[in-house]
Amino acid sequence: MAERTADTFPRLLVDLAANRPDDVAMQEKRYGIWQPMTWKGYADRVRDTAHGLAALGVERGDIVAVLGDNRPEWLIAELAAQSIGAAVVGIYPTSIGDELRHILTLSRARVVVAEDQEQVDKLLRLGQLEAARREELAAAGQEPDADELPLRIEHVVFYDPHGLEQYDHPWLMDFTELEATGREWGEGHEGWYDQQVAAGDAGDIAIICTTSGTTSKPKLGELSHQNLLAMADNLTEVDPVTKDFRYVSFLPFAWIGEQMLAVACGLSRGLTISFPEDAATQRADLREIGPDVMFAPPRIWESMLSEVQVRIDEAGRLKRGVFGWGYDVGDKAARARVQGKKGGNAAIRFLADQVATRPVRDQLGLARIRRAYTGGAPLGPDVFRFFHAIGVNLKQIYGQTEICGIAVVHRDDDIAFNTVGVPIPGTDLRISDDGEILLRSASVFRGYHRQPEETAKTVDQEGWLHTGDAGYLDEDDHLVVIDRQKDVLTAPDGSRYSSAFIENKLKFSPYVEEAVVFGPKEAGQGMTAMITIDPGTVGSWAEHERLTYTTYTDLAGKPEVYDLLAEEFTRANEDLPGAIRVKRFLLLHKQLDPDDDEITRTRKVRRNVIDERYADIIDALRRGDDRVSISSRITYQDGSSVLRELDLDIFDLTTYEIPAGRGRRPVWSGRR
Repeated sequence: MAERTADTFPRLLVDLAANRPDDVAMQEKRYGIWQPMTWKGYADRVRDTAHGLAALGVERGDIVAVLGDNRPEWLIAELAAQSIGAAVVGIYPTSIGDELRHILTLSRARVVVAEDQEQVDKLLRLGQLEAARREELAAAGQEPDADELPLRIEHVVFYDPHGLEQYDHPWLMDFTELEATGREWGEGHEGWYDQQVAAGDAGDIAIICTTSGTTSKPKLGELSHQNLLAMADNLTEVDPVTKDFRYVSFLPFAWIGEQMLAVACGLSRGLTISFPEDAATQRADLREIGPDVMFAPPRIWESMLSEVQVRIDEAGRLKRGVFGWGYDVGDKAARARVQGKKGGNAAIRFLADQVATRPVRDQLGLARIRRAYTGGAPLGPDVFRFFHAIGVNLKQIYGQTEICGIAVVHRDDDIAFNTVGVPIPGTDLRISDDGEILLRSASVFRGYHRQPEETAKTVDQEGWLHTGDAGYLDEDDHLVVIDRQKDVLTAPDGSRYSSAFIENKLKFSPYVEEAVVFGPKEAGQGMTAMITIDPGTVGSWAEHERLTYTTYTDLAGKPEVYDLLAEEFTRANEDLPGAIRVKRFLLLHKQLDPDDDEITRTRKVRRNVIDERYADIIDALRRGDDRVSISSRITYQDGSSVLRELDLDIFDLTTYEIPAGRGRRPVWSGRR
């Protein structure tokens, strides 16, 4: 494993620019062509941007906000702020309204680096609302609440000028203008930048990442250079990464997972980072680059599996048969491999890989993958098993923002599909008397920004991070995560269970996008579920079945779709203990939306919002009703909206039987 040469990100960049000036540090695809940037070019742009931020009044200890999709300018702004002793707080590009205001006011950011017209419009609108509200208060002779933090934005620097040519707001500045200002400012401050980089300390805040915020507004976790680089060192001790590894950055930098690999591992090991052209070309660009290392939350792996299922279902009988044979060979080999054994005849495995599973890996952009991780939420064991069967050495990791995203990981040849592995080097783990997972390492965060009371509740005096998750160690000392402690329930037979475990069973179906499971409130009620369908896979199935529909609501309400899901859930119930099998389910008329606060930006369900917003549906499910009437406001693209009354059916699985002679659907197929 290559040793890193410095203890802060800016100093790592300086060393890389000095030792590998002409190697490619990052590349961005624009107009179908990869545009490379060398380590020297990267360092020069960081220097100019740092000078530009200083010219805008950014000082040591300040926080710069960055709002937008992944582009080189995101990382340039991050490293520039860190170079002069400031830090960055990343904001998800989908954030709006109160969530956006909460992060900006709590961080007291005066400079925001924003991607494009969409993000600039959000910020300008936020500023207008703030000004209007203060005018109203002044006119009424009132003062803002004492605990209300003001919006402090003074400058908005955008890095995609398309559509902003006619904007003349005093806040606005093009990123290239910031760099030009920096070059001019730097001419009068010779040696200042080098002094600032040298003055940086490993314990300084490097980034501020928002927590998932499943039960409240997100908190801002302060992570130091030391925190992040300790995590990178410990992870790469388990799974070595070299400078020749390729990495494709397509998940938001506001998420600790992307900071973990693209920044911490990327800079400490000198990886080349590639940025896809846009969301529509991600899969093609991923395939073109063929990354060696990849980290993604479960929804990405689940969507890849769904894509495979759709493509194979559209293939002819011969191709389906060949893949089915190759998958079975790979599955048997994978089951042996994860136990450290050899799996079957090597020649047969090679042939199966060449004709069946390798082409699928290639289509997914995973042909060269050597390190693949998932985390942020549980991944269903069946999905996990699928990727191992096609030759992807996928590993589950466990961690939180508060410990730099990773503390526990699977090891090669020691993978159990229902666990998250064992602690990485330098990490202590124990289970408290009440079943809570506690972690301690050099990667435990500095604390929550401006929330010392919350920090004290999370990290005790001995340095143990109280995760709030319930779990246990199995007979092989692998960690098994049950769920958030507050969400662990007790079945009628007295056994403890997790709603998330049941939900993952249901979500293994390619037709399910989200599943929210509700436990009984009274004896005899049983488990129930509210489901949102996957419009892509269900739509493809409906087309194959010649089933016509107009909207998502129309499709979700079809009796044929209910029957489709009933069979899927009956199969899932077969793998569940009797006490926690799902008895009734409802297909929701809409998808869960982070803009409605129903799920977080990382697609974790906000159960408190669901419990309140869908109380009538939940009550009807538990009572055993056949149908529930709700009011739903539909908003159209032109901004108009209408209130509609809808009747939603509830399906009783206790009276359903799978048609005689119908076998279990293969893992790799969506066909019944």
